[in-house]
Amino acid sequence: MSTLPPAVLGLAAGVVMLLFVIGLVTYVTLLERKFAARMQSRIGPYRVGWHGILQPIADAVKLMMKEDIVPREADKRVFNLAPVIFLVPCLLIFATIPFAPGLGVADLNIGILFFLAVSSMEIVGLFMAGWSSNNKYALISAMRAVNQIISYDLPFLLAALIPVILTGSLRLSDIAVAQDGLWFIAYPVLGQLGFLAFVVASVAAENRVPFDILEAESELVAGFRVEYSGMKFALIQLGEYAHVLGTSFLGALLFLGAWAGPGPEWLGPVWFLLKALGMFMLITWIRWSFIRIRVDQILQISWKLLLPLTMLLVIATSIVVVWRSGPGV
Repeated sequence: MSTLPPAVLGLAAGVVMLLFVIGLVTYVTLLERKFAARMQSRIGPYRVGWHGILQPIADAVKLMMKEDIVPREADKRVFNLAPVIFLVPCLLIFATIPFAPGLGVADLNIGILFFLAVSSMEIVGLFMAGWSSNNKYALISAMRAVNQIISYDLPFLLAALIPVILTGSLRLSDIAVAQDGLWFIAYPVLGQLGFLAFVVASVAAENRVPFDILEAESELVAGFRVEYSGMKFALIQLGEYAHVLGTSFLGALLFLGAWAGPGPEWLGPVWFLLKALGMFMLITWIRWSFIRIRVDQILQISWKLLLPLTMLLVIATSIVVVWRSGPGV
């Protein structure tokens, strides 16, 4: 038995998780570039290291060496703080994700609520970056982001509640264990529609094509981050990819059985990681396969289609659970 205080063990677990997430996020950028290159019959990164394996490290070194430029008319304190405010929530969402039974930083009894609440906080740092830059393109991008993310957070939440209702628990480990016999994506009708709604809401909430109006290069250059350079730009990029990866882990846990898979129990975290990477590649495939749609179309999909659909799915799931529970419940 360990004699270390729980606070020290928790801190050590947090540091290990942080290093794991940063390393994983660094290399999923390479995965996306390779995957997109193969989709479009291009070569992709291959010169730096073995088949481009050192490319993310070269990119990190390059960004650290770049000059840090702050616009003269920008609100300097908010401008410098925004990348950190943007990054921290994107890393905190991993704190409640269990990678196997007993393997995680904090298995909260309201884990799904913590994940959803913290993940939505990225919008604060995003708006700070756009507003403080004193750039009309960055501000327009930030306003678009507020509009879009808030619109799709509601269906995202409702889609995530479907496995919660089927399980009867907000604890993420309970949701994973409840899928030992049947993954929720295979649950008749409700599972497939819930997963589809979750994927669409995730792509929109992550501002990925075809929902990337806040970074439309032909309109807003680089969007809310247009004035950032060097490591501040790298922190924003790190936060974006960490949020996409965290959402992929959540999707794999809610609908794909988390660590459930063939083989010995110690392979559980490996299966979970592969499922999350599969979710990430699904989002990447959507990004590189469709074209951008208009702002009004994005809002119509959310408010007129996705929100009513997810509300009906939540009601239908509740009815099914009560019906299967039998009389007297």
